[in-house]
Amino acid sequence: MKAEALVFTGVAGFFAVLTVLYAVWGSVEPAGTAVLLLSFVMSALVSLFLWIQYAQRGARPQDRGHAAVHESAGPLAFFSPRSYYPVLTAAGTALLGVGVVYGLWLFLVGVGVLIPGIAGFVFQHNDR
Repeated sequence: MKAEALVFTGVAGFFAVLTVLYAVWGSVEPAGTAVLLLSFVMSALVSLFLWIQYAQRGARPQDRGHAAVHESAGPLAFFSPRSYYPVLTAAGTALLGVGVVYGLWLFLVGVGVLIPGIAGFVFQHNDR
């Protein structure tokens, strides 16, 4: 994960420099600064996660140039074979967005659909 962490660290650094330059050189509208700052924060969060994973798990076979192909064979993780919770979460998010436009009642329906979707994602394979 070291290569991925370095890439996202570079992206975060790019957005940090760009945010400072945009804010200092008289940006008329604050939305651009906010968006660039948010881009920096999101890429820095991914970078932090990847650095923590690299520190905890060490180098993968993909990180070493002299590694053989058979070293990375085998199961990598558990992936859910089927799940309806992404559809439920997407429907809840769509209702939430439409509820912002059409009224509080539809927004609350969206919250009511979204919460079970997120809870299903979290607790679907809790017994593993």
